Amino acid sequence: MKPNIIILLCALFVGSLVDGQNACDSYFPFKKDIQFEITSYNPKGKKESVASYKVLNIENNTATIETQVSDDKGKDLTTSTFQVTCNGDGISIDFKSLMNAELMKQYKDVDLEMTGTNLEFPNDLKVGQTLNDANLKMTMDMGGMKMNMTVDITNRKVNAKESITTPAGTFNCYAISSNSETKMGLKMMFEIKEWVAEGMGVIKSETYNKNGKLMGYTELTSINK
Repeated sequence: MKPNIIILLCALFVGSLVDGQNACDSYFPFKKDIQFEITSYNPKGKKESVASYKVLNIENNTATIETQVSDDKGKDLTTSTFQVTCNGDGISIDFKSLMNAELMKQYKDVDLEMTGTNLEFPNDLKVGQTLNDANLKMTMDMGGMKMNMTVDITNRKVNAKESITTPAGTFNCYAISSNSETKMGLKMMFEIKEWVAEGMGVIKSETYNKNGKLMGYTELTSINK
C-alpha cells in the first residue's frame, strides 16, 4: 500500500463552511449543496490527487457527502459517499469514510463487509483534550479467498491553537495529533497531524512515518458556499 493511500484517507476526514448557529455544524457541513476540495501533495509539494466533496442532502440530523477523487491530471478515479450524524454534542463521521477511495476502486467488484467505530469531533474542542479512537475493519471475499484490512486511529489529542494558511484562506485552528495503524498483510504505522477550524473542519493534514519523516500532506484548496 503506497503512502499516498494513507494521505487520501486523511483527506476523507474533512469539514466545510457553515453558518455557526447550528449545534451540528461546528466541525462538519450541515448545509445542503456546500462543495469544497482537498488536494493531496507528496513531501516535495507535488500535487498527487484532488478529492471533491459535496453535501448531497440532510435528513434526520444526518448529512450524506459525495466524494469524487481525481488524479493530478484531473482524470476521475472514483466516486463514493459517506455519512455524518449530529448527536447534539458534536458530530460522528461514518467509519466507512476511513476507507480510501483509491482502494474502493481497486476492490469495486469484490464482496465487501465493513464494520467499525465512527470518528467523532465534539463541539467544544479545547487544548489538552483527548478525543475518542476510531477504527474500520473490512473483509473482502474474493471468490473463496478472504482478505482482511483494519485501520485504527488512536491517541487523538488536541495540542494547540494555531493560524493556518492554505489556498482557500487563513484559519484559526486546533492542532490535533493521532496515530494511524493499517494492517493488510503488512502493518504500517503513521503519525497524523491535522488542523481543524470551527465552522470549516479539517484545513490541513500531514502524515509522517514511524521514523518521523513526512510522507505527504493535504490542504483545503477551494470552497463553494
